[in-house]
Amino acid sequence: MSLVRKFATVGGATLGSRIFGFARETMMAAALGTGPMADVFYAAFRFPNLFRRLFAEGAFNAAFVPLFSKEIETNGVEGAKRFSEEVFGVLFSALLLITIAMQLAMPWLVDWIIAPGFADDPEKSSITVRLATVMFPYLMCMSLTAMMGGMLNSLHRFFAAAIAPVFLNVVMIAALAYGWWSGANPLTMAWYLSWSVLVAGVLQLAVVYIGVRNAGINIGFRRPRMTPNVKRLLVLAVPAAITGGITQINQIIGMAIASGKEGAIAALQYADRVYQLPLGVVGVAVGVVLLPELSRALKGGQMKEAANIQNRSLEFVLFLTLPAAAGLWVLSDPIVRVLYERGAFSAENTAVVASILAIYGIGLPGFVMIKALQPGFYAREDTKTPMRFTIISVVVNSGLAITLFPLLAERGIATAEAAAGWINAVLLFSTLLWRGDLMWEWALFRRTLMLFVSAGAMAASLVYLLPHAAPWLSPEASLIEQVLALACLVALAMAVYFPVAFLVGGADTGMIRRNLKRGPRGS
Repeated sequence: MSLVRKFATVGGATLGSRIFGFARETMMAAALGTGPMADVFYAAFRFPNLFRRLFAEGAFNAAFVPLFSKEIETNGVEGAKRFSEEVFGVLFSALLLITIAMQLAMPWLVDWIIAPGFADDPEKSSITVRLATVMFPYLMCMSLTAMMGGMLNSLHRFFAAAIAPVFLNVVMIAALAYGWWSGANPLTMAWYLSWSVLVAGVLQLAVVYIGVRNAGINIGFRRPRMTPNVKRLLVLAVPAAITGGITQINQIIGMAIASGKEGAIAALQYADRVYQLPLGVVGVAVGVVLLPELSRALKGGQMKEAANIQNRSLEFVLFLTLPAAAGLWVLSDPIVRVLYERGAFSAENTAVVASILAIYGIGLPGFVMIKALQPGFYAREDTKTPMRFTIISVVVNSGLAITLFPLLAERGIATAEAAAGWINAVLLFSTLLWRGDLMWEWALFRRTLMLFVSAGAMAASLVYLLPHAAPWLSPEASLIEQVLALACLVALAMAVYFPVAFLVGGADTGMIRRNLKRGPRGS
């Protein structure tokens, strides 16, 4: 199977999850707006979500997959099964202790880390503590889910792990629907949502467990022991955990700062949900597929093949991400209006969230390139270098957020996150190039410049078309008219971008052929 087909498998499942996520956020915006309960719920949910990224996705995609792949190559499926059981025993025990400790420390964590701005409002702080306590066991479910998802990805079974996140959105939508049907007030709605997160975590774990069983591996529980394999995993996982959660680390810093202004946390969350669509469909899909592919090529001594896989992935993400970034910059206002502006979500909320989304659009290519570049280090069992760059990025983000928030409010936090993302991407790219792990191609460089030109032409066409579409995008127009008008603008943008990209040489049929047909040798 070619790289792009694997990207499409993961990206398609992720797209389904993001569509359900949009439906969820639209319902939440109508039910909670950017009011106090929205701030409380998102603050409480962000904390287990941060730990999920730190201890689950980042650590295991970076550390577990290369080691699991090596076990398969060296000792076959039985050796991989034995290794996974060793890891499962240690991971389950550690997560249980972490969950208990965090729940006991939750009042202190909320007041000092999660939402220090709530300290002056004892009721908001108390509710945040209780909601976060209910949701924190979600971390345990998702960490085990990430481990089993890494096993499935290493076995080239991508769909089950990619489709599992859909269940979070489906269960939360069901909770919102029940809350609306029963006439629940915002506080009760927040409680329904918190319990739905925990239920969804159990369902996601069940989905990937069934997938692993169907792949022929039945994981049993072993008494936790620090075997050489587990020690090697921990050496790789600790820096990878920090690195893999860069976006969440930066966002929780921004959330802590934003908690000083009512509605700021919710506004950042609503904008984050929109830009997560292209980031998830392109960036996450590439990162998930690229790591086992690079690991396999490097373990087989195919250095040129590994470099080619890395370059083709960069080519693919830039081809799709640059127009998405330009579209988010120009169309931020109508996108937010169509998705959210109803019920408790006002026109003033739209203006604030749209300004944040436009800034996230600038940072989008950087965020996606991080996903495509980090596997180049992880596949070589180097997790410390990306960690160092993450620390630099976090320092930059913190300094800019603290400096810009008094001047630009929520937009200052978004600007800090975007700048930090680009700095991290540049550091990763230049280091891979300097080490010789990334192959410089002048043809790829020229195509990238032409893709920027194509995205610029698309943005200019949207700026020209927006005034003509304004009557159908105004709040006075019906939802159907707004959706159709926005869909037409997106279709026209694509009709400009892709022909221009081929015309000026940003893309060519050879590039499409390489990405669609050429898979790694032996795949």
